[in-house]
Amino acid sequence: MANPVCEILLTEGQLAAPSDDVDVVAGAVVDFLGIVRGSEEGREIDGIEYEAHREMAEHQLRGIAQQAIEKFALQLIVLHHRLGFIAAGEASLFMRVASRHRAEAFRASQWVVDELKRKVPIWKRPKFKIDKEGATGRKRHREIETDLIPRV
Repeated sequence: MANPVCEILLTEGQLAAPSDDVDVVAGAVVDFLGIVRGSEEGREIDGIEYEAHREMAEHQLRGIAQQAIEKFALQLIVLHHRLGFIAAGEASLFMRVASRHRAEAFRASQWVVDELKRKVPIWKRPKFKIDKEGATGRKRHREIETDLIPRV
């Protein structure tokens, strides 16, 4: 097997699937975008602020990627995670895996996301919206931030 490709990135920029073609002979390529939901803990949010211990996060991401390459015989793995404020509806995670078989690609994708959430020192702080009655009785929104909570 040729040397697998491994790309890790922590960025404050927008995420998108790389436009270049997969440069490996793969039977399956799975792309995954993790999108910030519009609610957290049952409450409406504007988005999530992500913070990381950058050096350790990159180290852990690289370790997870290498494990996935070995465990699932991947030919390619790309992991990009955003930091900073990410609005609801925007991507916070992009992952691409390529494998000779679809079953390994799907299993690898799920395994990588589970490991990332479990091991990588990236924390999130949701920016909640709270309904508050105005003087005229009409509802308006006020934003609040909460303390950092671990990703779940």
